[in-house]
Amino acid sequence: MGLERENTTLNADEILAAIAAGEEIRLSRCRIGGVLDLNRLADDNTGNLQITREGDSRFLTLVQPLYFNACTFEDDVHFAGPWEQADSLKIVFKADVLFNSSVFAGQTRFAGAVFEGNAGFDGCTFCRVCSFQQAVFKQRAMFRTTTFEGYGLFSKVQFCGDMRIANSTFGKGANFAAVQFMHRCDFSGVYARSKAVPVYEGVEFTRKRFGDSESFWRFIKQACQEAGYYQQAGECFYYERCGHFWRVFRGAGYEKISSGKRVLRWLAGLRLLPEFVFGRMLFGYGERPIRVLIAAAVIIFLCGLFYHSAPAQLLSRFETQQASLSFFEGLYFSTITFTTLGLGDIYPEADTLTRTVIMAESLSGVCLMSLFVVCLSKRFSRG
Repeated sequence: MGLERENTTLNADEILAAIAAGEEIRLSRCRIGGVLDLNRLADDNTGNLQITREGDSRFLTLVQPLYFNACTFEDDVHFAGPWEQADSLKIVFKADVLFNSSVFAGQTRFAGAVFEGNAGFDGCTFCRVCSFQQAVFKQRAMFRTTTFEGYGLFSKVQFCGDMRIANSTFGKGANFAAVQFMHRCDFSGVYARSKAVPVYEGVEFTRKRFGDSESFWRFIKQACQEAGYYQQAGECFYYERCGHFWRVFRGAGYEKISSGKRVLRWLAGLRLLPEFVFGRMLFGYGERPIRVLIAAAVIIFLCGLFYHSAPAQLLSRFETQQASLSFFEGLYFSTITFTTLGLGDIYPEADTLTRTVIMAESLSGVCLMSLFVVCLSKRFSRG
């Protein structure tokens, strides 16, 4: 026998009593008054609950499913320890926990909680600060079309399964510092109304080569642009494009196809090799101009070594007969060739190899100098 109500008003004490008795809770379109604080469950009043202690922390295990559909919590909801002693109480949800379309009028805290079943917060409205710090979601975590009117705290959260937060809104900011995304995540359509850039330092994507990070970096990029942090927006744009590349490379449903089809996907992905080599590694999607300079320096140096070597047949207008160039002269000729300056004081003989190298270096110089100008203009003309 569980606590099952619909379209009624309850007190938080009734819910705490049902939780203490280990009863399944199914509430739909109910109003819940009072503070729902699991810290009020004393050891001698826990009924069928499982309680263990590790040091100063108390682990409270809830084996029953909890369903709160379109409910309104008029006061604070604390499934965690108090702010000053956050580790004193940790809640372990063994079964599914669903709060879909519910309204949390007060502070909401699930800090340090462990969700071993599915966690559903689709369509919820958090009117004040909402904390999921250091929580662990072992299955699906659903926050679609959720509104965070207060600050959303997700720092050091582990998402072991799918994480969906699509089409959600952050009113006063969010903190995703040191979050671990171990599976797919979906931030498409997420919007930040405030000018505060979400904190994202240390965020980690376990599956970097699956493109799971693309929508997250798009969300951070948009927030940075609207707040006027254009350099950070550029960095996020680079990570977004990297995620997009891997998503296109592997394609949809990659994990569900056979090994043979995966090999075909990889072979088909060779069409993206020019983008990988030039767009990402060399150009850095316009956000890594230093890479262009390094590539230019390497080409000039290697070609300078060639012009200094015996196979290079070069003549100088100051010499009556052919002689090997010194390393400095070879580097000098390589530089003016790369920049297409061509002073004419050194020129090749009728030698195919030397002329081929000169043509290739000139073409690469034109391309790399153009790329460098594009990089600079892209980085310093935002806003």
